[in-house]
Amino acid sequence: MSSTYDADTIRILVSTDNHVGYNERDTKRGDDSWKTFEEIMSLAKEHDVDMVLLAGDLFHDNKPSRKAMYEVMRILRMNCYGEKPCELEMLSDPSENFRGALDHVNYEDEDINVAIPVFSIHGNHDDPSGEGHLAALDLLQISGLVNFYGRTPESDNIVIKPILLQKGRTKLALYGMSNVRDERLFRTFRDGKVKFFQPGTQKDEWFNLMSVHQNRHAHTDTSYLPESFLPEFLDLVIWGHEHECLIEPQYNPQTGFHVIQPGSSIATSLMPGEAVSKHVTILSITGKDFESQPIRLKRVRPFVMKEIVLQDEPRMKAIAKKENNRTEITRYLVEVVEELIAQANASWDAVQEEGAGGERLEPLVRIRVEYTAPEGGKFDCENPQRFSNRFTGQVANVNDVIQFYRKKAGATRRTRADADLPEQSFLAQLAIDNIKVEKLVREFLTAQSLTILPQNSFGDAVGQFVDKDDKHAVETFVNESLQHQIKHLLKADGVDEKEMADAITANKSKMEQLFASGQVKLRNKTKLKPKPANWDSDFEGHWSDDPGALVRSDVEDENGADSESGTSKAVSARGGRGRGRGRGRGASAATSRKTATTARNGTGKGKAAARMDEDDDVIMVDDDEDEDGGHGSSLFVSQDTAPKRKSTRSAPEPSASPVKKTVATRNATAASSRSTASRQTTLNFAQTQAQSRPTNGRARKVLEEVSIA
Repeated sequence: MSSTYDADTIRILVSTDNHVGYNERDTKRGDDSWKTFEEIMSLAKEHDVDMVLLAGDLFHDNKPSRKAMYEVMRILRMNCYGEKPCELEMLSDPSENFRGALDHVNYEDEDINVAIPVFSIHGNHDDPSGEGHLAALDLLQISGLVNFYGRTPESDNIVIKPILLQKGRTKLALYGMSNVRDERLFRTFRDGKVKFFQPGTQKDEWFNLMSVHQNRHAHTDTSYLPESFLPEFLDLVIWGHEHECLIEPQYNPQTGFHVIQPGSSIATSLMPGEAVSKHVTILSITGKDFESQPIRLKRVRPFVMKEIVLQDEPRMKAIAKKENNRTEITRYLVEVVEELIAQANASWDAVQEEGAGGERLEPLVRIRVEYTAPEGGKFDCENPQRFSNRFTGQVANVNDVIQFYRKKAGATRRTRADADLPEQSFLAQLAIDNIKVEKLVREFLTAQSLTILPQNSFGDAVGQFVDKDDKHAVETFVNESLQHQIKHLLKADGVDEKEMADAITANKSKMEQLFASGQVKLRNKTKLKPKPANWDSDFEGHWSDDPGALVRSDVEDENGADSESGTSKAVSARGGRGRGRGRGRGASAATSRKTATTARNGTGKGKAAARMDEDDDVIMVDDDEDEDGGHGSSLFVSQDTAPKRKSTRSAPEPSASPVKKTVATRNATAASSRSTASRQTTLNFAQTQAQSRPTNGRARKVLEEVSIA
């Protein structure tokens, strides 16, 4: 490559999912992660790249150990600092891109000399947490070793602004979006709450490169990031989080951009996707064109894997009906493992350079054995750990070389499982924007009804648990329902065992009817005992999360209050009765408290309340209180300022004061959200944004000419 070509070419070494610190306590594999990262950074220095791009999960933990942090800092200093000046020119405002204590890119710091800058987003393993919402990458940024960009402080309102870099005539717009929980990110994209900014001038001359760290494949309907959600003006996407190495650029004809999935640099799970050889790549970007130069990593511990179905192997099928066949099965599997070890060693030797020296690393080997025997036969398999320990000194994973499993249940069990599910037509209608927990529970219970607990109030309890984060809602519902059933049975004198089931069913139906008519509602707020004086929330968690904090009955409430107040003697002196009596002054006080609560709830609209029986422990709740927090409206919080787009439909006017959402409003919002999702890739993401406090005169001048719009 000529020097003239180099002057206009931005060369970027790309890597993802380094997971430094993974399994660092293992005596054999403890140093694998940082040694591989050292090889990657050595390649950057050896090939004299302009920058390094990391797409998340540099560390395996969001609180890396001292050793992991030390090794990363040492490796970055050894390979990124130097006398060579960085030829990249920063055109955007760094304070908009990095949002840290330092408002400049590290290679423009006057106190250090950075030859190869590193740009990185965070993944799901090294995400921010704790006080200050800091990540491990923040420590590397404040020390001048890494440029941490692509932050997502608000996961339900994401703004993505590119880092604008230039070398010669090549202009690079570097976008980044750090990891967000997949289901939430899906909803944010669907609701149109993700805004991309583009350079305001010469849009066709910028090479748009983006790094993400999300699921690429759909594990469920919403637990991934569809490529169609990303804007079509992108030229190349670096996809992190997926560990399988797909290093060759893959073109997406629907969106018009390429995707490179480098995969992890170390195997963190013994799965087929990890058994592919590990690579990094060097991107050479000139103008609007790019080339990819994959480089295989040579110091990665080799990993080989094989799937075996015993009944499909001719040698094993012949001994399936033979008594005491464990020895022959074990001998066969040992031969398979030895072949895989030889294959892994040959693969290691093939990539090592002659005269490079260095000790050969013991490989990772995994065989998955499906040992379901044919009809009338049996496969007697050895203990997996005992089998694996045979290869001590030959493999690195001496405890889990083999994994035995059986075939899933047959057609009979599948038919039964299908009968317990709602109709497929109902499941097809479910959508994340209009799903209601009560409706979902009702449909599932239609196929497998409850015998003792009322079904409709059960759905309400689950709704409180999901929508209102009431951790004790289901437990409270079960306790109250069981107490009511027991009291009803105790009152029914002369009921034999045969008639008991009918009595329970009749009482359950009565409870369901009262709940359906709105006369009886579950308690919205759980009663908690007073927090003990010696309770330490920092170490023991929130008092409300402790199972012992829940008041499960009125008597327990009274006794707990008396014991916690430390005035049991005074109460006994005033009342003249101990706590063992159920109808003393304490009972009267409890009744007074109930009456006062009912009186308070009765004020306002004066809703009518009804009791089923005189002694029934049914909690009466005001309808007004239920309306304020009901219907799950707290899951979807309307923004004060909606994202502006160029669109033919008019945006709804924000309300001047908080107003309760009606069902029609929510349905209209959901329909609007679905319409937005269908047009996501055709939206114009250009936005006009005034820049505040540019860092220097050069940045101010560039932003006047090339504004992030």
